[in-house]
Amino acid sequence: MNFDLELILLLATVISGIIVWFDKAYLQAKRVQKRRAEPWYVDQAKSFFPILIIVLILRSFIAEPFRIPSGSMMPTLLHGDFILVNKFAYGVRLPVSHTKIFGSGQPERGDVAVFRYPQNPSLDYIKRVVGLPGDMIEYRNKQLFINNKRMPQTKVGHFIGEGRDAAMSGAEQKIENLQTLEHEVLLSQKRFPINGAWQVPEGHYFVMGDNRDNSNDSRYWGTVPEENLVGKAFFIWLSWDFSGGQFKAHRIGTSIR
Repeated sequence: MNFDLELILLLATVISGIIVWFDKAYLQAKRVQKRRAEPWYVDQAKSFFPILIIVLILRSFIAEPFRIPSGSMMPTLLHGDFILVNKFAYGVRLPVSHTKIFGSGQPERGDVAVFRYPQNPSLDYIKRVVGLPGDMIEYRNKQLFINNKRMPQTKVGHFIGEGRDAAMSGAEQKIENLQTLEHEVLLSQKRFPINGAWQVPEGHYFVMGDNRDNSNDSRYWGTVPEENLVGKAFFIWLSWDFSGGQFKAHRIGTSIR
């Protein structure tokens, strides 16, 4: 996305608000006295300002919708899932500047978090938090270790996908126990695992995709700073993969774990 929707929304709200205020404070009385019609731009500003400010408040401080464009979080999230993200789960931040103004919530291990990609903050990524500040994370032979403890995996079968999700059909589908919660992962026998060990710095988080062999995550580009956090994904409100032509009604209303 080559434009900042958040900035555009903020500017539109501020400009329309200024027009409404200036008209009411300085122009309206004179216009009434002279029996002049209300200018079109004032009419438009009065119509859009309440809508814009409601959308800005909802999107910035309460919940924001996102669309899943890739398969890095399969099988938890599929191509075309439309999700809601809790914007106050990790503290309330100002729009555009992203300065935290109140709240002290922090990610918990296992959260599916949206964050601004550290290497390009204009992009939003979504991954699962597996490493907290101070943790030692290891990944070897498709097994996750946290502080030298292996996270157990239980095989449940092989994944079968439709549309664009079919690319991962045949991958092993397992349940991984992060101690705090259990969630599903995909492991492809056709791809070699990336192995390594990482110490999570203070104020940072280590994130991974549930599609372990098809995810650009902390194993490749490092940890996520706390200030890059956007919110916690919690709900699928629509699932429609336009490119693959798949409408998945059964996923609507699903909680994200």
